Amino acid sequence: MRLILKPLFEAELPADFLEILKTKLNGRELREGETITVDILGKPLRFEVAYAEPRVLKVKKNTRIEISRSPISLIEMEFEREIEGLVPFSGGFVIVFKDEVLILNRKGHKIFNKQFEKLKEVKTSGNSVAVVHDDKKLTLIHVP
Repeated sequence: MRLILKPLFEAELPADFLEILKTKLNGRELREGETITVDILGKPLRFEVAYAEPRVLKVKKNTRIEISRSPISLIEMEFEREIEGLVPFSGGFVIVFKDEVLILNRKGHKIFNKQFEKLKEVKTSGNSVAVVHDDKKLTLIHVP
């Protein structure tokens, strides 16, 4: 679980701020895109929830919290296996692994994923993803 917050105020944040913030947010349900207020030392601090995975997230001890000051959204992802290919389409990106297809929207949220035997090729057209697999099979995935 991952949470990226954008401060809506100007101030230098101390090194241990993320731990304080995590303690204040523990148990709270947050939604991507909403503005939240956190009371720290009697002062309300406002943040925008720039990214939440899942989109509605209940903050727990293992939630990874990051602060982003940049107006540009940067989301880095690391997978447990090697990425074989990346195919962009109008709704986002298709990440191709050796035997699996993962479809993410432009914000990095999972839309679809499935393993395919003998995965051969992945192509896109508009909001559709075509997967050739198992020697003679074609699977069409329509992304809303």
